[in-house]
Amino acid sequence: MIGKALALQLRTLLLSIEQLNQTIEQLFRQMPDADLFAALPGAGEHLAPRLLLAFGQERSRFTSAQDLLQYAGIAPVTERSGKKDWVHWRWSCPKFLRQSFVEWAEQSRQHSFWAKAFYDAQKRKGKTHQEAIRALAFKWIRIVWRCWQDKKPYDEAKYLLALKKKGSPLVAQLAL
Repeated sequence: MIGKALALQLRTLLLSIEQLNQTIEQLFRQMPDADLFAALPGAGEHLAPRLLLAFGQERSRFTSAQDLLQYAGIAPVTERSGKKDWVHWRWSCPKFLRQSFVEWAEQSRQHSFWAKAFYDAQKRKGKTHQEAIRALAFKWIRIVWRCWQDKKPYDEAKYLLALKKKGSPLVAQLAL
């Protein structure tokens, strides 16, 4: 009896979740910046709407990528006292927003050539998985902020050419 009741509740819950996902997808497609966020490597149908929501429509809200990085809790905090200093992540921030960026950074490694190389480089430097993913999220937010400001979708080939032009050490690792 209890098993049947739980199965019925679960079936109802799953149906509700599916309906909500369809509504989110419909609303997302209606947003002016939907194509910009749908084009992000690894964002997919679940993370692209969350990323669009993180940035919003009001471009003057975040006057720099650093503003968004700090608000989202991705930018580290350095504290100093006397001769000591230490770095930690932000405790006061929208946790779901921060988690959205971290989850997307993780997914991007499977869809972006340079993102995987950047992550691997961070790991070779001795960073933990979480530190490397947060560093990747930090880098991604700066890139997407520029795309968002310019209203132009991310273009991997264009970004790789920009890295090469700037003489980024990451370019040497991409050739490996």
